[in-house]
Amino acid sequence: MRKLLAALLFAPATLLAAGAGHPLDEAPIDPRDLVSLQAGARTFVNYCLNCHGAQYMRYNRLTDLGLTEAQIKDNLMFAADKVGETMSVALSVKDGKAWWGVPPPDLSVISRSRGADWLYTYLRTFYRDGKTPTGWNNKTFPNVAMPHVLWKLQGESSAVEYDRTVRDLVNFLVYLGEPAAQSRKAIGIVVLFVLGVLFVFAYAMKKAYWKDVR
Repeated sequence: MRKLLAALLFAPATLLAAGAGHPLDEAPIDPRDLVSLQAGARTFVNYCLNCHGAQYMRYNRLTDLGLTEAQIKDNLMFAADKVGETMSVALSVKDGKAWWGVPPPDLSVISRSRGADWLYTYLRTFYRDGKTPTGWNNKTFPNVAMPHVLWKLQGESSAVEYDRTVRDLVNFLVYLGEPAAQSRKAIGIVVLFVLGVLFVFAYAMKKAYWKDVR
């Protein structure tokens, strides 16, 4: 896990604090928006999963997003044969380090370590820079080794459409960081309600038990 966090977004550990002064835009995500999450999953497998893995997520867990296993297998599985497999990539650590200086990090918990606002801003602040090996740089993360993998989408669509694509992708990455978040919150509400009911009974028992004690 330490190696995973140290290699976040193709960056050496010494660069993790770079760009900390850049203002972050609020990510307009909604973890209950299944259409957004499905679109984000599609962008993730088409543009991110080539280099980045999500080794703590299994494809069949995407049924949480309202997809059937058949839909997952037909539309989202390009690097696996069974829906029970994890979302890993064939790119080796050695090759990744040779090509970019550091191996591409696993993105399973990137939203929890970086935050949705950081990811949303980061993916929208790439710019051309002929002085870098990739030809790209980033205002949020200066000198990051990762190229702008979504540049074609940004060039072919309007700013609003591209922002929506990034929103959907970040929404999915947030889901990826904690797939059970929504069910956990729902269970938490039920637990609090039950505890409230139990408190009423416990208080009534306490009054009945101590009523004759002076």
